Amino acid sequence: MADPGEFSTSFAQFESIVRRAHESTDASPSQSSVHPFEMRNVHPDFPSDVRALFDNGHYVQAAFESFKFVDEEVQRISGETDYGTALMHKVFGGQSPKLRLNPGATQSEQSEQEGYQFLFAGGMLGIRNPRGHVSGMRDDLDLCLDHLALASMLLRKLEAAALR
Repeated sequence: MADPGEFSTSFAQFESIVRRAHESTDASPSQSSVHPFEMRNVHPDFPSDVRALFDNGHYVQAAFESFKFVDEEVQRISGETDYGTALMHKVFGGQSPKLRLNPGATQSEQSEQEGYQFLFAGGMLGIRNPRGHVSGMRDDLDLCLDHLALASMLLRKLEAAALR
């Protein structure tokens, strides 16, 4: 005979899966025509596998792939071969950053540059790295969308820097 505690745990896991599936397939007019990526303004240039992973509930992998893409774009635009945190500090930091986000003429502009240096580096340290090195990690839909929104914002800043 099965342990009642096992049934309770299994049922709770099943219920969680059903609730998530229902949330992502809700047929209400406000949700059925707009994908969460559009609702959160997720950057359209992410590789298609980011959206496929997200749509299949692989939230950890979707966030990981989005930050890998940010890393690769910083490499491509800067021409540097470093990666991750070292790359972000190298190209966005210092007295004469390789990738300028603004003219850097005022203290405020210099502070903004430094702040984004740490946002880019922090995305690598706090989001990409754990998802690339820790097995069994779990993210929910909302946390994944938050990560994708941050990666999208960083990509937009990077695009603006590339145009300078």
